[in-house]
Amino acid sequence: MAGELWRPLDIRPLTYLTFWINHQLGGENPAGYHAVNLVLHLIAILLLWDALGRFLSPSAKLIATAIFAVHPFQAEPVNYIFARSTLLATVLCLASFGNWSRGRHWWAVACFGAALLAKEECVAFPVFLLLLALPLSRKSKELPPIAAMCALSFAAGLRVLFAVENTAGSGAGGQAAVTWQAYFSMQGEVILRYLRMLLLPWGFTVDADFPIRALWLGLLAWITVLGLAVLAWRTLDRSRAGIWFLGGLVLLLPSSSLFPANDLAADYRMYLPMLGFAACIGVLLERVRLVYLAPVFLLLIFLSFVRTATWKTEESLWTDAVEKAPAKVRPRIQLARAVEPARALEILEQAKQMAPEDPRIPSEEGRIYLTLGRPARALVEFGRTLALEPRSAEALNNRGAALLALNQKDVAIQDFKRALEIDPCQFNALSNLRRLGVSAPVPGQCKFTAGQLAGL
Repeated sequence: MAGELWRPLDIRPLTYLTFWINHQLGGENPAGYHAVNLVLHLIAILLLWDALGRFLSPSAKLIATAIFAVHPFQAEPVNYIFARSTLLATVLCLASFGNWSRGRHWWAVACFGAALLAKEECVAFPVFLLLLALPLSRKSKELPPIAAMCALSFAAGLRVLFAVENTAGSGAGGQAAVTWQAYFSMQGEVILRYLRMLLLPWGFTVDADFPIRALWLGLLAWITVLGLAVLAWRTLDRSRAGIWFLGGLVLLLPSSSLFPANDLAADYRMYLPMLGFAACIGVLLERVRLVYLAPVFLLLIFLSFVRTATWKTEESLWTDAVEKAPAKVRPRIQLARAVEPARALEILEQAKQMAPEDPRIPSEEGRIYLTLGRPARALVEFGRTLALEPRSAEALNNRGAALLALNQKDVAIQDFKRALEIDPCQFNALSNLRRLGVSAPVPGQCKFTAGQLAGL
């Protein structure tokens, strides 16, 4: 399994290495994974406190670090195990920031290179350093390490583009469900939502609903964002708060600009940009007595605990998501997977009324009926899925599984074979054929885990 961590098409190998270590030490027990995420957050807090020492007054540093530590935006990256990539990349960027502030520029480059191996969305960090550090010192010796960081960012960006375009179901780049134009037009509104939640910390959700709107509305939102950026820039002569605000925007742009992804917004994407935004607030409030800010921090802590409680179970998490995005189908499908079958079918019927042409709904209904031992009804639902999505390898495999449960072995085998013709790496179809004694070679390009290969 360790050798699989460094395949050429894989991104974020450093993050997956930590998952592998977690698995070696504690198996699939989630406690160990959550503990590592919490430790990474604590390390990030300490590194931020250390890195801000050169740039902020003691009171501003304390306020900024406290906001970064307890703001509800930070709850999701800590609670969501697979957001570890965000935590790890931020820790390494903060280590780079600390080294940079001490003049250890090439150590900063090394830390940033490691951050890119944790998560590529930190590619704008060199621009953040340019924005923040060079106006203070303007030393020419700082340009080569900055240039090296920019080269690493460029290489990481190319690697991500190659990976997402060559990995089936990546949900990003050319395989995203939204064009780059539509994604970009919506990101101005997304950024404004983030900024509103930064100041009014309410409305956090694991699956925000952002329907694609008219282009002029997107342009209006971007004009507002640019207006805020210009306003921040014009305050630089009087306060360094503006430059920290711009730094937060810079760190946010890799996930909230041109590169499309299925998720138009995700709260955990604010974790690294909070470095800039928290420092901005710290500078603005540095003259306010801390005793007056204590109620604000107590409120932030309370809201973070509330958000963490929402993450306690899958049912509570997706119930919250459905309440905050009642017109969106995906949270209902996820909620159906977290509850008992009878309630799941009710939820899916509601979703079907909302989106009768969505193939995911009958697919999920078919899975539930198979679980309930009703393969005939499952066959009907999988047939509906294929009517809506005729080239779905997963739907063909599912229909084959229902046929097999109805003792229609020969027809089932044909469905499994057709699934592999569409997607040679459809693991379930391959496994089903092997179980039936039908020869089915494993293509070399398929990224199966050691556990999957052992089960074939």
